[in-house]
Amino acid sequence: MPIVNRIADFAADMATWRQHLHTIPELELECHQTAGFVAERLREFGVDELHEGIAQTGIVAIINGREPGATIGLRADMDALPITEETGLDYASTHPGKMHACGHDGHTTMLLGAARYLAETRNFAGRVALIFQPGEEAGGGADVMVQEGIMERFSITQVYALHNAPGTDEGTFFTTPGPIMAAVDTFDIHIQGKGGHGAMPHETRDPVMAACGIAQAIQTIVSRNHYALDDLVVSVTQIHTGTVDNVIPDTAYINGTVRTFDPAVQKMVMERMEQIVAGQAVSYGVEAELVYDVGYPATINDASKAGFAAGVAREVVGEGKVVADAGREMGAEDFSYMLNARPGAYLFLGQGESAGLHHPKYNFNDEVAPIGASFFARIVETAQPVSQ
Repeated sequence: MPIVNRIADFAADMATWRQHLHTIPELELECHQTAGFVAERLREFGVDELHEGIAQTGIVAIINGREPGATIGLRADMDALPITEETGLDYASTHPGKMHACGHDGHTTMLLGAARYLAETRNFAGRVALIFQPGEEAGGGADVMVQEGIMERFSITQVYALHNAPGTDEGTFFTTPGPIMAAVDTFDIHIQGKGGHGAMPHETRDPVMAACGIAQAIQTIVSRNHYALDDLVVSVTQIHTGTVDNVIPDTAYINGTVRTFDPAVQKMVMERMEQIVAGQAVSYGVEAELVYDVGYPATINDASKAGFAAGVAREVVGEGKVVADAGREMGAEDFSYMLNARPGAYLFLGQGESAGLHHPKYNFNDEVAPIGASFFARIVETAQPVSQ
């Protein structure tokens, strides 16, 4: 494919960009250095419009094609994670306690590679809107950008994104029509009892036992209140209480996550959790407060756009390296807000064997960056071809 060859010509530049970005990880919406680097590259490429400061540090760049037409959106997230890096790389993080452990440095690089190619060739109709988004890991940057009106402001009609996938075959694409990633909610339960001497439990209202009872009862939501063939995860991930062996504490704290695809299931979980917490509190003679935080919605691919994107991926990597019905995952992604606003698709791109995402030894595979950039470029050229 000519597009792959042309982007391959500057693959070394892309590796340099990516490795530089790896050294300057930033969190949430505060991606100032990253956005500055991206904006500098985009100016060098000669984009037609450069809009900065969206969602604090987000960028939308516009490249015009050869003739009038619609606007297609391509999105890359830019933020990193609050993790201390353990890769030992020459280009490891220079920001203590922060690292690109989810490959967003690679996502940004792939979109920059597509931007360079598209600005050079402009072999498409209409416009492409390049969306560089902060705050995917926390901060809901996609939601902020949507709320600030990027879809309407730039007349975006469809939108696409990629995410790297370590532990899967290098250069293989995975997607599915409909839901591909779950909605994510968080719950916190604060238990107030009455502490006392560990040898005199009859004089206390024990929050430790209440926490154990609540945590166990919550698990019945999946096993007894939910249809077994529908996807649902309810996980208690933290219980904190007590400080010493002979003291029953006054308080306990429970935290966890809920993953759903169906809003009706999400509503059922919220209602049952309220009932369980209230009922168990009465049972153990304590007070308990549930704080349920509704987070990112499910990431739902438009079926036709997912099929279209899979077809484009086949043109780039071949029939045998595209899985178009890969099923859905219980992880979450704030690109969901953009897909709620406009039809489009989200795909995974295999990285080969490596440490997993959010691991302190993870490092994006630079060999797949030209593949991702080629996919982005071909999406634009295929969706909005120049008339003959």
